[in-house]
Amino acid sequence: MAGESFLVVGLGNIGPEYELSRHNMGFMALDAWAKASGASFYTRRYGDLAELSLKGRSIYLLKPSTYMNLSGNAVRYYLGKLPVTEERLMVVCDDINLPFGTLRLRKNGSDGGHNGLKSIAECIGTTSFPRLRMGVGHDFAKGGQVDFVLGNLDSSQLAEMPMLCETVSKGLQEWILAGIDRAMNSVNGKKTEIV
Repeated sequence: MAGESFLVVGLGNIGPEYELSRHNMGFMALDAWAKASGASFYTRRYGDLAELSLKGRSIYLLKPSTYMNLSGNAVRYYLGKLPVTEERLMVVCDDINLPFGTLRLRKNGSDGGHNGLKSIAECIGTTSFPRLRMGVGHDFAKGGQVDFVLGNLDSSQLAEMPMLCETVSKGLQEWILAGIDRAMNSVNGKKTEIV
């Protein structure tokens, strides 16, 4: 419905050393969407915020500056500041349980071991918010998870990122315009491949 507002939060860690890391997939997706829409991020309290419009709806893109494990502080602040309800909150993050290039959109659910999602659920008091997970795979030895997610994407993965981010953007726009069920049908189960 026109006039509604939405908050899309991309998870990641601030700083150039993390810019191309697997844990920054959420930041990368929002950067690509903002760039394609001609929107700019501005540094605000708890993060960088951009605003764009889609068929009469206001969309706020947030990249928390709190680091991953404290992402919930930024989300709680902006849910209180912006005219957005939890149903119109979407979190975009990486997921080691999905192969690289696979997307999974859900209406709600557990944090699945993701510290950013865990922080958000703790801070806003619910797991009933949609999330779009971007697969990064799990090519690491036992005990190597932290180094893996904080490590950079390889060159072939970086080459796939523009197409993957475009798919994420289209899925998020479908969620905003047509609802979560339609968006889930178009996003889930599809692996983005370079043509």
